[in-house]
Amino acid sequence: MPTVSVKRDLLFHALGRTYKKDIISREQGDTKAEGASDVILYKIDVPANRYDLLCLEGLVRGLQVFKMEAPRYRRVSPASSEPQRLVITEETTAVRPHAVAAVLRNITFTQERYDSFIELQEKLHQNVCRKRTLVAIGTHDLDTISGPFTYTAKPPGDIRFKPLNQAKEYTAQELMSLYKTDSHLRHYLHIIEDEAVYPVIYDSNGIVLSMPPIINGDHSKISLNTKNVFIECTATDLTKAKIVLDMMVTMFCEYCEEKETLSADFINRKVGISESTEHIAQLLTKMCLRSEVMSDGEQIEVEIPPTRSDVIHACDIMEDAAMAYGFNNIPRTTPRTYTIANQLPLNKLSELLRQDLAAAGFTEALTFALCSQEDIADKLLKNISETRACRISNPKTAEFQVARTTLLSGLLKTVAANRKMPLPLRLFEISDVVLKDESKDVGARNNRRLCAVYYNKSPGFEVIHGLMDRVMQLLEIKPGQGNGYHIQAADDSTFFPGRCAEIFACGKSIGRLGVLHPDVINRFELTMPCSALDIDIEHFL
Repeated sequence: MPTVSVKRDLLFHALGRTYKKDIISREQGDTKAEGASDVILYKIDVPANRYDLLCLEGLVRGLQVFKMEAPRYRRVSPASSEPQRLVITEETTAVRPHAVAAVLRNITFTQERYDSFIELQEKLHQNVCRKRTLVAIGTHDLDTISGPFTYTAKPPGDIRFKPLNQAKEYTAQELMSLYKTDSHLRHYLHIIEDEAVYPVIYDSNGIVLSMPPIINGDHSKISLNTKNVFIECTATDLTKAKIVLDMMVTMFCEYCEEKETLSADFINRKVGISESTEHIAQLLTKMCLRSEVMSDGEQIEVEIPPTRSDVIHACDIMEDAAMAYGFNNIPRTTPRTYTIANQLPLNKLSELLRQDLAAAGFTEALTFALCSQEDIADKLLKNISETRACRISNPKTAEFQVARTTLLSGLLKTVAANRKMPLPLRLFEISDVVLKDESKDVGARNNRRLCAVYYNKSPGFEVIHGLMDRVMQLLEIKPGQGNGYHIQAADDSTFFPGRCAEIFACGKSIGRLGVLHPDVINRFELTMPCSALDIDIEHFL
């Protein structure tokens, strides 16, 4: 949850009232309020999806709306010139394909407003912009540059300009070397460092405005004397870019609006209240959603400002109405429909098996659903193409590259981490694996499996075989062909040759058991024999 720091005096000045002593007086009495400190810095936690509350201006608007009407935003065309244009070239598709822009005109900055403006950019960069990987914001003094502007991408050696707060010009390559030691900017270099071309924005005279997402040009930097601010947001996510641009302009000027129409009956039914259409409109207005009752007396027209990017559906408006009404004020009622909840059959079966496996002397483990490609392929002596694994498109670490296709690798890693524990080690896990399945709408499916390992000075195949017999006994599957269960010899690269068996139940293959191959044991940094059981339990539902 983001934390916003605001000076108490600036907040109270913007609200037009001093609250500190009033609060103490109301909560602790007049005597306690005497001598209360007037030098206070408030640190306010705001919801992660309320980007409009990340600065003083947004917080003040959110509080003032309880005393006055919700603000209305509109776009204003320049009186004496054509709107500015930002031209995006095809070269940007290789590195950072999206860009949006706007102009704040006739702005008067004070030091406090300027600081808030800069701080809002940084808050957005760290929050919705995901440290500039999704969106990067650039702000420029429009009076020092001229449009139309061009957003393109060029080889690093072809980009040369004087960066912000530097005394001379540098090429893009030189800037990358320069900022490797910068405590602030070095964290963003990796975003474009390995790209063949770097994004850059020029004005009509060829002046570089910025090289996003790293640094702005010094020529167009804003100051307290800036009157017209050109804001550009370059991005890999166009939706996020629009949200960020809306936040920047609406915190400091009027912009545009959206409208949603819904009925008072919808809100009353969903929230569980019985309020008039007029009162519901008032409640929504308190939540910065300016609302009016339409001519039919039943429908409410709600204006959704760009600062409320969290409102994407009528249900979000209903939720705001419930918050404004007060959750504690909603009357408690008995549900009209009586239902009896039941555990999902698959989960019930899993819980029953867990209890009996623990009673059999095995310890339950809970391992990560994500793992490395090596864990489910190379270490188990298998080819990754045979595993039907779902890959993570942008893994953050080598440990979490794919969704696991077997529970065995996680259990073996758990054994490796507990090698110093007394032998034998008996571990089991009943969890889901993820397998590619083109017949599913998402292209993959979950599969509930049971896996157990026995690690000791001897392989202990008889222990694992006995565990399998116990599981079948619990499932009331008798030994034998046809509707019973049996095992037959099988070849599997993960297991020792001649020490692997395939398990059949009710005529279908449900898994395998056997002694693990010595190479598998070595690759998981183990030193003693190990036997394993791996079966699909969904078959028994």
